[in-house]
Amino acid sequence: MKPYVPYCGDFCSVLLSNLLKKKSEGFQKEKVLPEEYEFVHQALFTDPDDQSGWFYHLWLLDQTVKVDSPLLVSSWPANGSDLVLSGDRRLGDSASSLLTSFHSDSRTFPLILYFNQAVHGVNSSTVTVDYEFNSSKDLIWEPISINNSQTAQVWVTKLNYPNVELHALKECQVEVSLGHDWGIISSSGFHYSHPSCYTFKVCQKLAETDPTEELGGEIISWRDENFCIYKTDSQESSPAVSLDQLSIKSDNDLSASEWRVAAIANEIDHFRELLSLINCKIGKLTLARLLMAHDAMMHSSGNKVAHFEEVLELYSDLMKLDPSHVRYYKEEHSLVSMQLVTSSQESLLRHCFRYEDLNCSYIGNPICLRLNNLSLSRIGSFEKLLWVRMLDLSHNDLLSIEGLEAMQLLSCLNLSSNKLGSFTALEPLRLLKSLRVLNISYNEIGAHSIDTTRYLCSSPLSHSVGNKWNLGETAIDDDIKNYWEAYFILKGLKLTQLDLLGNAIADETFKLFVIKVLPALKWLDGEKMC
Repeated sequence: MKPYVPYCGDFCSVLLSNLLKKKSEGFQKEKVLPEEYEFVHQALFTDPDDQSGWFYHLWLLDQTVKVDSPLLVSSWPANGSDLVLSGDRRLGDSASSLLTSFHSDSRTFPLILYFNQAVHGVNSSTVTVDYEFNSSKDLIWEPISINNSQTAQVWVTKLNYPNVELHALKECQVEVSLGHDWGIISSSGFHYSHPSCYTFKVCQKLAETDPTEELGGEIISWRDENFCIYKTDSQESSPAVSLDQLSIKSDNDLSASEWRVAAIANEIDHFRELLSLINCKIGKLTLARLLMAHDAMMHSSGNKVAHFEEVLELYSDLMKLDPSHVRYYKEEHSLVSMQLVTSSQESLLRHCFRYEDLNCSYIGNPICLRLNNLSLSRIGSFEKLLWVRMLDLSHNDLLSIEGLEAMQLLSCLNLSSNKLGSFTALEPLRLLKSLRVLNISYNEIGAHSIDTTRYLCSSPLSHSVGNKWNLGETAIDDDIKNYWEAYFILKGLKLTQLDLLGNAIADETFKLFVIKVLPALKWLDGEKMC
């Protein structure tokens, strides 16, 4: 590409941004943006190597597809689902396809809200929960944010259920509504102003045995022979609710308007024409973005037309054409792969496997989502994965696990044979309070003298976290001087099983340190603790 040359599009993007924010008369998006697309086409087709035109086109695309107001996109328990508390394994014989089970020795279960963007102001005033055993005013909402911010995409509270006699069965309905109070606000200042409501049912049936007695009693093995493909039939519950149930519809559902769909479709035609004439890297990238934007809009309107395979091929081509930016293209390729996996119930179930050791009742349904050997360098589509409790991400190319904190039910996680270079890259684990089994073997932890993720993720040295990190609270200060990152990540976890083999850091001294930090640990690198 040629060096950047100032272009009037830069001025136009600033001017139009201000006008659109103020919604000045005559400057509505549906009128202005189609005209601007025609204007920028002249620059792109005349000189495809001019960066400024592409930058302006990217800004126009962002203005076309983005929804300013925050929206609730999914939840757990899901809309219309039936939740059975405390997870008796025998319930599967008569369960419906929407039945899920959950068990907790603290007599609580989580309520998880997942928004399309980070928001603040989620509290008992802005979210009403109508539940027989709880009052909304008693609920405390927690933002799931790795930097301790009060703004987050995921918010969690806990609902109580009472102690009942053995096998006593009681069903009640939970209704969750939000948007009637404009107190939920995005980081850009837009209000949640489209009321939405969803319901799910809760019944309780106590297990005959105390699952906490079995917790960590048997080792979880990730070998292939311990898993069999999950098959559904009419008499067995699905591990995940229907993907359609995950979508939360508001009273004023913001499906894509006709002008947005038409504008994107028109751009797709233009870029197909451009690429038929020249082999243009940024043209391929733009077409990939357009196709994914079009699919998202059509999906919100109930049309599930998808271009996943074409987009994956475009990113594969870009990795070959532009090796200097291969990491970016690989991450985008991974995100599209994740969308493909979660695009339908049929596709998702192809990655669901039954863990054959049924003694692991504390997991709930022993169903594992296996996303191993997919060449993933980034994870996404978390809004479709809130139900997952056992996850296999082994044998991929992950450098970080950004976003994994959304999966608040996760009990067992396999991250072995990736490219994780430090404990800082594992920071989302701090927020997974249900995590008991973790495999991070055969990564690159301790192999790098400089932690390149430290400046991308918050750490004990950052202002947001460091002021809450009190070394005086522990008796192992000498070890922390050498392993402060590991201490910061592990100290709040209640792991019963941990695998570290194959990492440069995993010598005997470090293992002794881990044993001190994790008092509940029963298995370390496949060996039972005394």
